[in-house]
Amino acid sequence: MPPADQARRAATRRRAVLMVMGAAGIFAVAGAFVKALGGEVPLAQVVLCRNLFAIPALLPLLWQAGGVRALRTRNPGLHGLRLIGGLLGMVGTFYGLTVLPIATVTALGFTMPLFLTLLSIPLLGERVGPRRGLAVLAGFGGVLLMTLPTGAAGGSLSGLGAVLLGALGWALAMISIRRMGDAGEANVTIVLWFAFGATLLSALAAIPVWVPPTPGQWALLAGIGLVSAVAQLMMTDAYRRGEATLLAPFEYSAILWTTALGVLVWAELPDGWDLAGMAVLVGSGLYIWHREVTLGLRR
Repeated sequence: MPPADQARRAATRRRAVLMVMGAAGIFAVAGAFVKALGGEVPLAQVVLCRNLFAIPALLPLLWQAGGVRALRTRNPGLHGLRLIGGLLGMVGTFYGLTVLPIATVTALGFTMPLFLTLLSIPLLGERVGPRRGLAVLAGFGGVLLMTLPTGAAGGSLSGLGAVLLGALGWALAMISIRRMGDAGEANVTIVLWFAFGATLLSALAAIPVWVPPTPGQWALLAGIGLVSAVAQLMMTDAYRRGEATLLAPFEYSAILWTTALGVLVWAELPDGWDLAGMAVLVGSGLYIWHREVTLGLRR
């Protein structure tokens, strides 16, 4: 590869890494807003507001991209997969935040790269060698540590299951985004089709269970949508430009923010089992990154 092309590729990868780290921090704020609602607003309503309030923040991008023409797509099936995966991830994560410590939800969400690695075999045609496979198994072993009775997740297996199912959904969404990026789909097209589709589907689910929010709850609901829109744009742009195996480990920076928020706002201090599980999850992801990206190995 010519030096100029290598330099451009390195710059693209650096930008993608910074985007992922920034998005992880902003998503942590959105998660704190969800947790602050305390489960007093129906889940479908929270999902609706998260998507509905994100749309105004995204419309200027649509205008800059040429208006409605920017929504033209040749990948409706991939947009459908993105919609299903994104909604599944959102519902699982939001439910987990109502019953589990925020840092625990974030740590369990780190299984997304593990699911991503497994799904990349049939969906992206990637090869996973035995060492990478063992790292994935170790990561899921970290989840088991966090489910021990003395761990924070031990009191809510439903929350555990919901967050893991959500992580699987996020992995499907990331794969669909990568495939659309490879096909030349624009960032704004990917983001807005999801925003419109998720708003429509969650509205249908929210209408039968609607509860009038208080002014404070309205502020939190609006904040969830606005900050999530910014984070979603950053994450989508990153995964369109960079390899999934490079970017996924940098999402682990979110654990620093959510742990701090949990301690300072809700006095949620992880115990020994939780910390051990988090360490194993992060370690397995970093090992995959080290071999796949730094050493260029797939074994």
